[in-house]
Amino acid sequence: MTLRFLHASDLHIGRKFANIPQPADGNIRGRLMEARHGAIARLAQVAKDKGAAHILLAGDTFDTATPSPAVVRQALAAMGEAEGVTWWLLPGNHDNLRDAEPLWDSIRETAPANVKAVTEAAPTALDDHATLLPCPVAYRAGGSDPTEAMVGMDSPEGHLRIGLAHGGVTDFTESGEVIAPDRDRSARLDYLALGDWHGRMAVSPRVHYPGSPEQDRFKHGARGVCLCVSLTAPGAPSQVEEVETGQFLWTEIPLPLHPRQDAAAALAAALPPSGRRDVLVRVNASGWAGLADRAQLDETIARLGPEFAHFELRAEALGTQYDAADLDQIDHGGGALRIAAEALMADAEADTLSPEERAAAADALARLYAYVRKGAE
Repeated sequence: MTLRFLHASDLHIGRKFANIPQPADGNIRGRLMEARHGAIARLAQVAKDKGAAHILLAGDTFDTATPSPAVVRQALAAMGEAEGVTWWLLPGNHDNLRDAEPLWDSIRETAPANVKAVTEAAPTALDDHATLLPCPVAYRAGGSDPTEAMVGMDSPEGHLRIGLAHGGVTDFTESGEVIAPDRDRSARLDYLALGDWHGRMAVSPRVHYPGSPEQDRFKHGARGVCLCVSLTAPGAPSQVEEVETGQFLWTEIPLPLHPRQDAAAALAAALPPSGRRDVLVRVNASGWAGLADRAQLDETIARLGPEFAHFELRAEALGTQYDAADLDQIDHGGGALRIAAEALMADAEADTLSPEERAAAADALARLYAYVRKGAE
């Protein structure tokens, strides 16, 4: 008999996204928060489509130890609507047992019958042929391997052994826990479902991180996924399928430039062509650009940026090249604008100033050029 389940983690429901600027004419933070809640329904739909009877959430279902009652109740109610699916919620480092004790008490007392809070490191039957071996996180940073207890956990003869834990196998961990990468062998596991790393990672054929089903950072370059796992018999190879669940795409785009290049065309060609309302973009510009190039770049961003959920330009690695023709367009005589432009150019190239001061001068000169150019048009 095949056991099929979904493996997901790090929903971080309730995350407020304070690091994302809130535009005056939009509500990107609210949309991102709603997308995290919406991941519950998307996971439930995947389970229905794939014929999976269980959804294992490997930690950090909630972003904090003290989510608001509305956040908790709405999340549990959404899980309860998934008929024929059992949710298994493991405490992670953000919603660990010690700091979030009232949260887990409330979940145990009020959750729908198909939502199970896995708060003890003890074997639990998934069905007549499989045993879940969970290791909940007790402290936010315990500094030890939370999966050690799996080695001594018993299961009935012939049962599939499925581990569920939250922590890192390398120094990418956010929780301080370090998991032995060969834990599947030492604990005789048919599958080890891990959480904590927000991107998709296959540690070995039986040990996997699904990443967050709804991404929350410019790091992984793909929409969130869950894993549909099929196990046929103890010791048999596991079948792991990635299923996209993310609404938003967070993408970093490199933009190397050189002077007198058509910067506007280069930027436009690098941007995603469709679905922009659900795309957050960070453009990392590098190389060199003249004042006219910088003006083109700023104009293109002002025109195309609002099409995206979020748009930001990082230009720390983009140097500005100056020549007399650029200054002539600001003021070809000896007027006040020309004097100001020459002073800013001197500051932008002065080795005696700090990088921050030089960058501020270069930015001011670029803005001056753009204002004068716009006024001339």
